[in-house]
Amino acid sequence: MSTVTTTPAVPRAGRPVPARPSALHNSRTMLRRNLLHARRYPAMTISLVSMPIAMLLLFNYVFGGTMSAGMGGEGTGDYIDYLVPGILLMAVGSGVLPTTVGVCTDMTEGIVARFRTMPINGSSVLTGRAVGAVIQTLITLVLVTGVAFLVGFRSSAEPVEWLAAAGLLTLMSTALTWLAVALGQLVKAPEAASSVALPFSFLLPFLSSVFVPLDSMPGWLRHFAEWQPYTAFTETLRGLLTGGEIGKFGPLAVGWGIAIALFGFLWARSLFKRDATR
Repeated sequence: MSTVTTTPAVPRAGRPVPARPSALHNSRTMLRRNLLHARRYPAMTISLVSMPIAMLLLFNYVFGGTMSAGMGGEGTGDYIDYLVPGILLMAVGSGVLPTTVGVCTDMTEGIVARFRTMPINGSSVLTGRAVGAVIQTLITLVLVTGVAFLVGFRSSAEPVEWLAAAGLLTLMSTALTWLAVALGQLVKAPEAASSVALPFSFLLPFLSSVFVPLDSMPGWLRHFAEWQPYTAFTETLRGLLTGGEIGKFGPLAVGWGIAIALFGFLWARSLFKRDATR
């Protein structure tokens, strides 16, 4: 009686084992997914652009004369130059809402759970979402700036100052985006996500120097507004674009931006890892 022996299969020589895609490759894939999703479902993107433009037109044409007179100006042309830097910051803040809702939707509808079963780097899911949101916000800023020039905004900034302003807006966009990514994981329903994002996208700008000078506020509010992030970024941006004084607000804005970005990133990553272990 003969016996048959078998030998374990050996990989063919010269056929390399497929390498696991890098975190950068995974992040690019997730970025492409988010940009395609934004293009196919443009409702949130349209709201992202329309809100700051609507605020710009409302405060310029409806309240501009009164605001300018209260600030010692002679017409709405004086107020538009004061208003636009703050509106650009509001355009950045308006990106918090769609990012928070988008992350929450991905987390609750199961797509992130499916991603975790694939051989991809887990953090790329968050990175792709964050980079996509920053790109959308920067496109919004270009559109809002174009509308601002059409309605009378004029800037005395040199190219270097415009470059510094662009860097400042990118820093704030990155910081608020990572905070929004963390908030989107914290809540369990898209409806709650919109409520959580509201203070960062709408309330804080009204409690800052976006629309009125700090000197016009009562003392208790002025102290809060003076040190909060929106005022620091607005006054720095206003100084860069219109030739005003920046003073302490420049370092304060950079410090706020770095602190919020680092906090948001670490918080988002911690929540993502915690959810993966459940």
